[in-house]
Amino acid sequence: MLRPTKHSHPDRTVINVSLLVLVRLKARRIEDYDGLRNYVKKAVIGGDVLFLPALSFLYLTGLIDYRPKIDAVEYIGPNETI
Repeated sequence: MLRPTKHSHPDRTVINVSLLVLVRLKARRIEDYDGLRNYVKKAVIGGDVLFLPALSFLYLTGLIDYRPKIDAVEYIGPNETI
């Protein structure tokens, strides 16, 4: 869910998990897929369910890219996507 309602917990939304992933990737620039998934899983209850929608959201906004050869997610920032 992208639009939180009054019934959704603020820490258990796609936006919050996207923020956690983005902060982690900004600090490390590149992170392997499993390591990033485990980080989100430990940080948020139900994070394993929200992880893939959060990655999809960040990919669609042009902030991250997936490197299949090394199975890693890389932060590319807002200006490098043009």
